[in-house]
Amino acid sequence: MSSAAENGEAAPGKQNEEKTYKKTASSAIKGAIQLGIGYTVGNLTSKPERDVLMQDFYVVESVFLPSEGSNLTPAHHYPDFRFKTYAPLAFRYFRELFGIKPDDYLYSICSEPLIELSNPGASGSLFFVTSDDEFIIKTVQHKEAEFLQKLLPGYYMNLNQNPRTLLPKFYGLYCMQSGGINIRIVVMNNVLPRSMRMHFTYDLKGSTYKRRASRKEREKSNPTFKDLDFLQDMHEGLYFDTETYNALMKTLQRDCRVLESFKIMDYSLLLGIHFLDHSIKEKEEENSQNVPDAKRPGMQKVLYSTAMESIQGPGKSGDGIITENPDTMGGIPAKSHRGEKLLLFMGIIDILQSYRLMKKLEHSWKALVYDGDTVSVHRPSFYADRFLKFMNSRVFKKIQALKASPSKKRCNSIAALKATSQEIVSSISQEWKDEKRDLLTEGQSFSSLDEEALGSRHRPDLVPSTPSLFEAASLATTISSSSLYVNEHQPHDRPTLYSNSKGLPSSSTFTLEEGTIYLTTEPNTLEVQDDNASVLDVYL
Repeated sequence: MSSAAENGEAAPGKQNEEKTYKKTASSAIKGAIQLGIGYTVGNLTSKPERDVLMQDFYVVESVFLPSEGSNLTPAHHYPDFRFKTYAPLAFRYFRELFGIKPDDYLYSICSEPLIELSNPGASGSLFFVTSDDEFIIKTVQHKEAEFLQKLLPGYYMNLNQNPRTLLPKFYGLYCMQSGGINIRIVVMNNVLPRSMRMHFTYDLKGSTYKRRASRKEREKSNPTFKDLDFLQDMHEGLYFDTETYNALMKTLQRDCRVLESFKIMDYSLLLGIHFLDHSIKEKEEENSQNVPDAKRPGMQKVLYSTAMESIQGPGKSGDGIITENPDTMGGIPAKSHRGEKLLLFMGIIDILQSYRLMKKLEHSWKALVYDGDTVSVHRPSFYADRFLKFMNSRVFKKIQALKASPSKKRCNSIAALKATSQEIVSSISQEWKDEKRDLLTEGQSFSSLDEEALGSRHRPDLVPSTPSLFEAASLATTISSSSLYVNEHQPHDRPTLYSNSKGLPSSSTFTLEEGTIYLTTEPNTLEVQDDNASVLDVYL
């Protein structure tokens, strides 16, 4: 640990000029972070585990680390400093909730030098990432650290109810004091893994006032774009399968309500987009050039840290979006409006901004000059509603399932009817045919049935000899399977099946309408001169 802390060099490929924060070199900050966390977490292991109490959220532990060392602390070549740990027992519970063991936490932060990110935030904060890509360490202002302390009891309750959230996961809050300067840092989950290249990165708030990346930002190697840039680049939005979309929107809605209850506003959704098609080409080029792969992180140490784990439910990839690339690093599968396969990495950031007096004055001043509903600073309830509306309508969309057209349904119904008719005809026994032939020779017909029915009106004591269902079925089966065809020139809207016999016009008609087969029988003009016709409905 000491060797890693002494080696405070920045990430490879960075400029020779070392960054400073509050007149303190970044190398000294990184070294002090590793020394202080190494001591406090190691010392915490000796304390027995117990339930978190309300007073635990307000405990502050302090240790002095002189450069020459002491009985409890190692020697180092940085200036003397004091290291404070806020709510150590509460944050130990948070780390255990996310499956972070003390040894893994120490190994990730203290085993190798921290890597300084070259893309600081608008507030001028410094960002460091651990070598295994698990944790982000960020410098915060005094008001932000104070607000996080007040937020801890409610944050604790929210995590107990549901650890699957897109809100930041806080693993520790510390303060380094040296030369009368206080540098406060917070340890969080890493939203965008470095081992997965982000082809586009967006910081989305749902507002449009001055929400376009500056020219200086665009000149960076990995720029972070904003809302207006997204609407220009991805004007059709990003598409998910139904299950993933519902899980994502449910998680966003719940998180926004939690932030609203804490009176938090001005937060953002950090969105990283990785194009799978581009990555395949890049890997092929790297393999052709025999470039060794960058060091990839090992086994995942933190639960619910990836984007896919953070949303509600298992988040299965649907509609065959992800098939050929199993190593997704926990990204959420999606598609662009062009059908390109994507992996999305996201998380809500900058939640330590409360709607206090200064923010209220800022909103009032901007509302006088610009449209008050478009500026980013707004009251928490309006901010949450606008944020959700923007994500639901402009950023994330659901893949609509294709519905069959009515013409296809009609063709399918005709095909089903024809297959059913053929099956019925083929299953007719010879006995039914003989009985039907006997009925025909005896002159039994539908016209005689009509005459018998008319005669029964004058003789109430006689019951008309209505053909039984067995006889009706035998009559319906006289149509052979080879004589069924679809009349495409039928002027009616409903599909009709005819039977042809010896080239003469058919005397029986099958008609499909709303799940019912109508058998219409008309007398042959060569045999019966009467215009009367009988209709027999056979319901399946």
